[in-house]
Amino acid sequence: MSGPHNENTKFLFYALGIFICYFVYGIIQERITRGKYGEELNEDGSVGERFTLALALVWVQCVCNWLFAKGMLAVKPQKADTTQTKYYVTSSLTYLLAMTSSNLALRWVPYPTQVVGKAAKPIPVMILGVLIGRKSYSWTRYGCVLTIVLGVVLFMFKEGKTNSGNTENTSLGELLLFVSLSMDGLVGAIQERMRASSAPSGQQMMSAMNYWSTLMLGVALVLSGEGKLFFDFATRHPKLLFDLGTLALTGALGQLFIFLMVSGHGPLACSVVTTTRKFFTVLCSVIFFGNALIPRQWFGAILVFVGLFADMIFGKKNGKPSDKEKSKDASHQKLLS
Repeated sequence: MSGPHNENTKFLFYALGIFICYFVYGIIQERITRGKYGEELNEDGSVGERFTLALALVWVQCVCNWLFAKGMLAVKPQKADTTQTKYYVTSSLTYLLAMTSSNLALRWVPYPTQVVGKAAKPIPVMILGVLIGRKSYSWTRYGCVLTIVLGVVLFMFKEGKTNSGNTENTSLGELLLFVSLSMDGLVGAIQERMRASSAPSGQQMMSAMNYWSTLMLGVALVLSGEGKLFFDFATRHPKLLFDLGTLALTGALGQLFIFLMVSGHGPLACSVVTTTRKFFTVLCSVIFFGNALIPRQWFGAILVFVGLFADMIFGKKNGKPSDKEKSKDASHQKLLS
């Protein structure tokens, strides 16, 4: 009698953890990438300084995620990971490109656009699944993905007379979102081979991927000179360190709650929670940062989430995935954010 009640309590606790962590994460991420630090007067008459060092932002997150995963492995040791290094290196590279492109896009597009664009992740996963994995999908799943595509187009379509310079910058942000989605699809394809060959645990994947990502970004920071720029910026604006610490902590805790949700209640429950969280992130961003959406964009956003929910409920049911495929899907949920 106490079993179901205890499971429901855990579900609510994990769901609340995901909502709170990624709610704070989204707010802090937009504050860092679109806000300004300091009150000094610039040459153009503007006040404050924007943080534009995308590589440094991702590096901080990767370092903290790696330390967090190492801590979990230290608390709960597991069998040796026999995954080939090449899989971790390639998946880390594509993962980095996806994260960096996504963070860079925030310089030119509002956070709601980034969230809805990233919600279209099933599109590259399906395309690469057909082209590379030689998979087949039900007509229901194709219909769900087409609904998502239509929603994204409606959300991002720009009408008639806009400022040409602003349009060019917005298009660059949307291109970066497309690159990020493509890299997300490649990450999934590489991880499928990884799972088939050695089946590492979620903590081991989180630790190894963030380790290689930290090394790669560290080299990039030194070669590009962005590491020094980051140090100088943080010295001028110490408040950045607090924001970065909060971002890294909430991101790592959010991944932990996602992992607990997947292991305890399955990938479907986790997908429903994370998708609902994304929608409320859009609402909160509109409320707190004034990223107003016109009715067409609201309709597009609703179509995206309707398509995602329909795919979770009907697409997978019709496709009848094997237990092995379900295990792979569960392992991928920890990368959602």
